[in-house]
Amino acid sequence: MTTTDNRHNPDTETASKTMHAIVHRSFGPPQASLTYQVVDKPSISDDEVLVRVRAAGVAIGDWLTVMGLPYVARPQYGLLAPKHPIPGYEMAGIVETVGAGVTGLQPGDEVFGWGNATLAEYVAIPASQLTTKPSNLTLEQSAAVPISGLAALEGLRDSGGLRPGQRVLITGASGAVGTFAVQIAKALGAEVTGVVSTGNVEMVRSIGADDVIDYTTAAITDSGSRYDLILDLAGNRSLGELRRALTPSGTLVIVGGSGGRWLMGFGRTVRAGALSPFVRQRLRPFISKPTLENLETLRGLIESGQVTPVIDKTFPLRDTATALDYLASRHTRGKSVITI
Repeated sequence: MTTTDNRHNPDTETASKTMHAIVHRSFGPPQASLTYQVVDKPSISDDEVLVRVRAAGVAIGDWLTVMGLPYVARPQYGLLAPKHPIPGYEMAGIVETVGAGVTGLQPGDEVFGWGNATLAEYVAIPASQLTTKPSNLTLEQSAAVPISGLAALEGLRDSGGLRPGQRVLITGASGAVGTFAVQIAKALGAEVTGVVSTGNVEMVRSIGADDVIDYTTAAITDSGSRYDLILDLAGNRSLGELRRALTPSGTLVIVGGSGGRWLMGFGRTVRAGALSPFVRQRLRPFISKPTLENLETLRGLIESGQVTPVIDKTFPLRDTATALDYLASRHTRGKSVITI
């Protein structure tokens, strides 16, 4: 006769309540401020979903968060110590459990979305920030979409007011947001010019750009072309140069910034906002406000074949610090992804 051993196994019970995660204890270089360790698995509220994370997207914003830069953003990150002990803002994975008030999602669903603390084996995320992943993408590819894809869509369509037939210039077109922006602008009916370095010219053409400016050999104003909309992701051009590349009534949307540790381009954004009421051109700072509706719009563009995430490199969870050091070079192609 066979018997079942139902004796208490503390090791198994402990394992079911814990997980591996990247822990962020202090601001500074990733190798010094991040650790890979065992922590408690999160619990969920009635409106949340517990997701078994399979992949998490990372970009330069994740490096800035770990560094605590720029200092003007510290109220958002945490003044003296990180507000969120586990970093990460986007992911894709499999639903483990759902809260009592959640409808439309169930255990086993493959989902993607945005939230906090995604660089971990499990994450608790409000159901309003999740949807089923695109049917034609892997979980790894899906993890690259939410933050950067939403920023591109919102910057072009919502802040920029992009209309079919307009001429659009995208600086930083080979980066995390830029590769989405090129494809989304084309999907919305624009004529798209990307601005990149020499090594990325052909890649940006391959994802749909009608024209590409190699900034190592030409300025954005050299050709004399004028654009209805500029999505500035690179953050290192003066307002004067960007305005000279705009049509007299064109729109500039400033997404990226670079510079000193205190403001890192924020001063330029403030100047643009102050100047805008006094000129015909619209000079708009950008703050992303992700919505589930926009994430589902992105899913539709992806499933229709109009948008495909560009993946640069993948890293295992324990090598997250190495991944963020790589992103700090600001010369990546598309997104990097942490696999879990």
